[in-house]
Amino acid sequence: MNLETSIVGIKLKHPLMNASGVLGYTREHVLRLVKYGLSAIVTKTITPKIKKGFDPPIIIDLPNGGMLNAVGLENPGKEIIMELVDEAKKHSVPIIVSIGGINEQEFIEVASTANDIGADAIELNLSCPHTRGYGIEIGSDPDNVYSVVKSTASVVSIPIIAKLGLSDRIIDVAGKALEAGAKALTLINTIKAIYIDVYTLKPVLTNIFGGLSGPPIHPIAVRVIYEIYKEFQPEIIGCGGITNWLDAAEMIIAGARALQIGTALRNNPQDTVNNILKGLKEWLTMHGFKNIYEVIGISVR
Repeated sequence: MNLETSIVGIKLKHPLMNASGVLGYTREHVLRLVKYGLSAIVTKTITPKIKKGFDPPIIIDLPNGGMLNAVGLENPGKEIIMELVDEAKKHSVPIIVSIGGINEQEFIEVASTANDIGADAIELNLSCPHTRGYGIEIGSDPDNVYSVVKSTASVVSIPIIAKLGLSDRIIDVAGKALEAGAKALTLINTIKAIYIDVYTLKPVLTNIFGGLSGPPIHPIAVRVIYEIYKEFQPEIIGCGGITNWLDAAEMIIAGARALQIGTALRNNPQDTVNNILKGLKEWLTMHGFKNIYEVIGISVR
């Protein structure tokens, strides 16, 4: 069974890639994800200069199977891009550089570096829910999104992917991102949440708020993918709570043509990837489909 697909012109042997935030900062981290069998690598969100994250605790495993994190976009700055791209190219695996910034100029600066070094695409993080001045604070305003995407797309030759988060104006935001030149959308990022310890009577994360990921957000992500695919039929990378082939299949029939896995890669990552791919093949065969393209967005049609 053929699981080949493509996103922004990048051919993928199957739809599974990692979500931004899973990858570390070194060549070894790229190699680890390559060995899991992912079809493409997505970097951590990279800012122009070194950015210190929040103090621990920054990650909490929740009783409902989800995870709450407030890393704070910690990263070593744009100089690391060359090492990560070089390692991915060594293994002939496409690499998408996730970038963040506090203003248009910062997005442009990192995007230009990724473009010049030879990344395959850029994913604009317009949706981080827990770092003040970044992410969702920019990405919840359609006009801001239009400006950032437009200005960034104007200085690079590689495709721009806009990663959007949950907001009351998500349809408008998606439309503006596409209008400004985004070739695809990643839907969705983690969702702003809080966890309070009933014994200490205080929030557990030092940042108080974090991004909720994992199974609890999956139905929300599917809903957003469905609505935006129905409205615009764009190329979509589905992201949010994928743990098995059923979750993956649901996102594909809602409109996603590629998928990102984050939280599920923390435990038994190799088995997770293999089981999802095996399940997707058997599912397509069961329905009599020949490839992924036949089923993308079929629930919307």
